[in-house]
Amino acid sequence: RMSDFTSIRSSGKIAMKLDPDDKLIGVDTCGADDDILLAANNGKCIRFPVADTRIFSSRNSTGVRGIRLGENDRVVSLTVLDHIQLNVETRDAYLRMAKARQRNGAEEAGEANAAGEGMEEFRRLAEAEQFILTVTENGFGKRTSAYEYRTTHRGGRGLVNIATEGRNGEVVASFPVAPMDQIMLVTNGGKIIRSPVGDIRIAGRATQGVNLFRTADGEKVVSAAHVEEGNGDEGNVEEGNGEEGNGERTEEAS
Repeated sequence: RMSDFTSIRSSGKIAMKLDPDDKLIGVDTCGADDDILLAANNGKCIRFPVADTRIFSSRNSTGVRGIRLGENDRVVSLTVLDHIQLNVETRDAYLRMAKARQRNGAEEAGEANAAGEGMEEFRRLAEAEQFILTVTENGFGKRTSAYEYRTTHRGGRGLVNIATEGRNGEVVASFPVAPMDQIMLVTNGGKIIRSPVGDIRIAGRATQGVNLFRTADGEKVVSAAHVEEGNGDEGNVEEGNGEEGNGERTEEAS
């Protein structure tokens, strides 16, 4: 509870007890009706209701398992998502319509709509839709509709968030973005690129994504963040070019 974090001294307060081989990777506020999305470096993720995590009476507790990891796996991102009550049939029909619009425009989407849900339902889901941006260490990434991340019980091994085999490498970050946002990627070589989110392709969960930052040999993306619309100096934006991002428009990172 937020009430457990009042009158914090300059030395701080214990927020969570950690095992010797564990570390904190994210903190966020949430409501009882929200969902939690945990993404791991191995390309897996899990989405479960906040209600599945009981409220602890003590801040000095270890908590409960969110996702079951392999020996060399680790969680890289914590995200709080809006919970949408949606049955499988409605979700699948909406995703088919959305993909049809992306590919061929409104005409084919209208045909898909005739076979699926009504336009009013389509508009409701479109207005509530969130997109998850996932970025890998070799500079690849994609946007995926949050509707593709089905809600399950916490503690499982999760489902595929992005394909990590081959060119992609491990996952660096995975978080919600809006079409008008921008992202900033930083490499261990001290380079940074800033690109519009709208240029990044929307793709399914199990795909490899597209090139966001063409890294040099031995260079890895180590951090990814997003800049919300209206929160940046537009005059200093370093624009990438989405799928064909070549990393040429970069700055040295401080």
